Amino acid sequence: MPFAIYVLGLAVFAQGTSEFMLSGLGPAIAADLGVSVPAAGALTSAFAAGMVVGAPLMALLSLRRPRRQALLFFLVAFVVVHVAGALTTDFAVLLATRVLGALANAGFLAVGLATAAGMAAPGAKGRATSVLLGGITLACVAGVPAGAVLGQAFGWRSAFWAVALVSLPAVLAIVRSVPAGGQDSARPRARHELRALREPRLLVALALGALVNAATFCTFTYLSPLVTEVSGVSEGWVPVLLALFGLGSFAGVTAAGRLSDARPALVLVAGGLALPVGWALLAAAAGVPVVAFVLVFVQGALSFAVGSTLIARVLYAAAAAPSLGGSYATAALNVGATAGPALGGAAIAAGLGYQAAPWVSALLVVVALAVAAVVHRSPASVTPR
Repeated sequence: MPFAIYVLGLAVFAQGTSEFMLSGLGPAIAADLGVSVPAAGALTSAFAAGMVVGAPLMALLSLRRPRRQALLFFLVAFVVVHVAGALTTDFAVLLATRVLGALANAGFLAVGLATAAGMAAPGAKGRATSVLLGGITLACVAGVPAGAVLGQAFGWRSAFWAVALVSLPAVLAIVRSVPAGGQDSARPRARHELRALREPRLLVALALGALVNAATFCTFTYLSPLVTEVSGVSEGWVPVLLALFGLGSFAGVTAAGRLSDARPALVLVAGGLALPVGWALLAAAAGVPVVAFVLVFVQGALSFAVGSTLIARVLYAAAAAPSLGGSYATAALNVGATAGPALGGAAIAAGLGYQAAPWVSALLVVVALAVAAVVHRSPASVTPR
């Protein structure tokens, strides 16, 4: 695997840390900038919305640029807006930096996925994808807890400074490691790539990826109250729980990277069937702390194994759209990451309790399985192979 792909993974680690770290910094930001905690929560929503809109938009805007140049632009912009966020005393400015940071993040991940797939050996797109998505899982394991610790010790601004500093080595490494061209001189035009993205097999993989990611983040968002209110453990165990989920996610991405190119059906079928069972077990056994903690690790592994394999299938199916395929994959992931917590929150608000979140996750995966089954049985099957 080319070293440049691991460099891209480092940058994705910094960006993933930025995306999720506000879950532990919201109250401090609200107190410092004189806004309510729900208002501070809009910083997370703004980032998610920027990711969904930004992935295809930024990829389209970067079509005329060599990939190294596009990656550097997005990453430098990401650093600059985090410095601005660390310096501002105005909530509106901070909100704007989150939107701009999400646009830069989305553009970088979209171009990065396409670049990694193009640099990988034939038949190794799954491994390349797992390296980049592994950066996100490592952000959950190490980056987000570290951001919370920094925020508690030195104030929330220190976490923004840390993200900017961690990104700088990736800027230098991209200059040295990513090929200057990075694209064929006769690149397909945007219209041609957009037509190629209508391919049914690609659309199915995108829909399944969004559903699986929605299930993942539906429960992940409410893990803390689930274990403190239902399992009865103290808040001190929450970082351990989140780390377990992150470790499971990293294990799942790593395993899928070795299997998703040669045996994707094994990961998708076995993992897809196991996922709803695991979510249902977590909902039913959430009152037993040991069982709940084990299932959190297992579900993290299964969710990211299946999810990363689906993204690899998107990149294979988008061979005729090498620049925009990664943007569609990024958008699908973030549609799921936005819709899942909203559905779980609606179920909890309806009075169904925190255990409703894993039940909703199970239902979302069942819907994904139903879609895959219907498509597979159609005369012209378009299921990912």
